Amino acid sequence: MKTNLAIYTLLLALTLCAGPVDAKAPQRIIFETDMGNDVDDALALDMIYHYQAAHKVKLLSVMVNKPGIYPVEYIDILNTYYGHEGLPIGKISNGANCETDGVNYAKAVCMMKGADGKPLFKRSMSNYASLIEAPRLYRRILAKQPDHSVTIISTGFSTNLARLLQTKADSYSKLNGRQLVARKVSRLVIMGGNFSNSNPEYNILRDIPSAQYVFQHWPTRLVTSPFDVGEHIKYPGRIIASYSGKPQPVIEGYKAYLKMPYDRPSWDMTAVLYAVEGGKWFGISGHGTITAKDNGSTTFLPSSKGLHQYLTTTDEQRKAILNHLITLIKF
Repeated sequence: MKTNLAIYTLLLALTLCAGPVDAKAPQRIIFETDMGNDVDDALALDMIYHYQAAHKVKLLSVMVNKPGIYPVEYIDILNTYYGHEGLPIGKISNGANCETDGVNYAKAVCMMKGADGKPLFKRSMSNYASLIEAPRLYRRILAKQPDHSVTIISTGFSTNLARLLQTKADSYSKLNGRQLVARKVSRLVIMGGNFSNSNPEYNILRDIPSAQYVFQHWPTRLVTSPFDVGEHIKYPGRIIASYSGKPQPVIEGYKAYLKMPYDRPSWDMTAVLYAVEGGKWFGISGHGTITAKDNGSTTFLPSSKGLHQYLTTTDEQRKAILNHLITLIKF
């Protein structure tokens, strides 16, 4: 608890020294994703693109924590489709072994061909192997941002975040990873954890050591949207099924993931919604400390000095959130 108190005092001092933040400026976002494991990542990124079009956010980068070429290629397809060619993408090497955990819809979309035999969707990049590792890209991007201005939304494993915290000073910044995060990041919003029972949640379970490290060492405010929040807010597959426009990469990804029609929990979308629009749609716990146990389960210890919180919802809030998500996710 002494460590958390020291961090809290430091953050308060840095915030006061940093001066006022322009409340009207778009929120600076870095999106961290295991794109290809579950289709809610694609729906969540669709939300971010539309928030950007509405000048509510500025998407700085997409960081990928699912290994392989297809997740980054699919994100390039999405960036290109939505008019964000060249948006930086950070890759991962030696990440969590998750390729057989479900249908890789990202791969399915990347492999799609048009009637002419050419790739169905345009790309902006050609050599995905040349992309730099996410922790290094984090350092390059964060070093250029105003102090305490960046929100990181993590909807996958904590691998890149843990590696970022452990980076050393380099040509981008004289600060080490933890110091750089404390200086540049305002908060981390995670989809992860389970506080309604002792069952481990997937994003934690697939890289337990990294989740443990992040919960223990992350130096800014951290809010998580746990399993049960998104589980009870199911995006309606009828919207996907009724789409009749030109081929669209999120639509095709949804169709490729499971047999249609199906409704899918809104795990990642709730994290994005909270990060961008705040807590008006949710309940939220008091402050405390989240811990990931060795079996992947998560616990919350209340403490007025803690930097961690988690979201909650009532039945009424879930209905309102679902209706709002339907208006936010557009094709």
